[in-house]
Amino acid sequence: MSKLRRFQAASWDEPLIHRIGAPGRRGQHFPLVDGADLVPEGLARTTAPDLPELAEPEVLHHYLRLSQQTMGMLGVSLFGTCTMKYNPRAGEQAARALAGVHPQQPAETMQGLLECVHGLDLALRALSGMDRFSFQAAGGADAAWTQAVITRAWHAARGQGNQRTQIITSLQSHPCNPATAATAGYEIITLPLGANGYPSLEALQAALGPNTAALMINNPDDMGVYNPEITEWVRLTKQAGALAFYDHANFNGVMTKIRARDLGFDACMFMLHKTFGVSKGGGGPAVGAYGCTAELAPFLPGPLVTHSDGHYALEQPAQMAARVREYMGNLQQVVKAWAWLRAMGAEGLADASDMSVLLNNYMETRLLGLRGVTRSHPDQALPRLEMTRYSLGTLFEDTGISAVEVQNRMADFGIDAFWLSHEPWIVPQPFTPEAGEMWSQEDIDYWIDGLAQVIEEAYRDPALVRNAPYNQVVGKLDDTNLDDPANWATTWAAWRRKHGNALPGD
Repeated sequence: MSKLRRFQAASWDEPLIHRIGAPGRRGQHFPLVDGADLVPEGLARTTAPDLPELAEPEVLHHYLRLSQQTMGMLGVSLFGTCTMKYNPRAGEQAARALAGVHPQQPAETMQGLLECVHGLDLALRALSGMDRFSFQAAGGADAAWTQAVITRAWHAARGQGNQRTQIITSLQSHPCNPATAATAGYEIITLPLGANGYPSLEALQAALGPNTAALMINNPDDMGVYNPEITEWVRLTKQAGALAFYDHANFNGVMTKIRARDLGFDACMFMLHKTFGVSKGGGGPAVGAYGCTAELAPFLPGPLVTHSDGHYALEQPAQMAARVREYMGNLQQVVKAWAWLRAMGAEGLADASDMSVLLNNYMETRLLGLRGVTRSHPDQALPRLEMTRYSLGTLFEDTGISAVEVQNRMADFGIDAFWLSHEPWIVPQPFTPEAGEMWSQEDIDYWIDGLAQVIEEAYRDPALVRNAPYNQVVGKLDDTNLDDPANWATTWAAWRRKHGNALPGD
């Protein structure tokens, strides 16, 4: 057993920034100007904005104290289905070079940036077998949306736009696949999981037909289960006249091992903010790199980078289906991913993939030895890849302690909350850790030993776990009146409208 560290989060009795400072304090003094000619009539303020007034050091100290309380993701974080890996400083340094670049400046003035974008395009083509990539999609949902609109445009160009109205996915596909397809107006057919942890070929065949527009699937799925019949799935989909889209959100365990095009897929997406060493958190910025065959490339969102005779240029695809983001998307993240790929090289990618699979199966061996822990589809003999879906259902039945309460208590040992599961929960009280390749065996052991400690406490003294955390900035919140607007406001101005200057506890 690891010796669990004595952890105590920083805790400051820090007021809102609007409650500190004093009238007249400034971080920067600007000359007074007559704004009458600068602001159109009717838009000028009649009263001063309700902004905090502080000197620069006060602002710095305020946000420093807040950052100490909200560092996050600095403990051991095995956040499953979103490969949380180290974001090298080299990538951050490379992205800083974009600070002075404007998206509307001529391509001739940003040849180095376009070279990076085109280089990542070529690298992802090599990893996937696809013919062209767009980096405009800002995350996985954007990339899935791109697939939906390209699917419609492709079928419309073939005279079948009104006929092909259904998209097939599975219960364990990422929710962005059915959600974006539904938003695009498609009928969604969701295949149930079979005894082996993936839908049966018979279920797929029953769903396919003249109305099928596309198959949108991730493999391995969010339980770490790889569908060994995937090539037959793609063949049957194509035979029915539909497109096959590979959601590569869980690419870490199979990178350099399989290529989407070799399996017959027409398109795929990679999460640069998961697999490719780019930071993830707080809702972005992210990139869902979308790649497709030459047949679909005319429908891609542009602009795309081209290369000829040592010169990089921008072009708009001939039949662009839709724009999903301004300009070329979050290019800072593209540069970070390009730097990461160049640093890793092909051998490094292969090693990272091997290590992520090895660590996941090492974790499984230890976790299944803990009291109250079971695995989804326990009878499936095949090893899981980069993650495994576990259940604390037995622990919950025995002690009444939920997976969320276990999360809260593990945070007292400096362990970030584990990922539970996308909805719907197909196993009770789920948790889905993912080691990736960046965590050491000591880190993995510490995480598992922390879980073991909490499980022991749950059986011995459930109240101890139920009332956690104790060592964090805040304890367990009372969510009784969480939906009551009188208890919350999203801005200081909204709170002032409801309560004036009074705050809870005043």
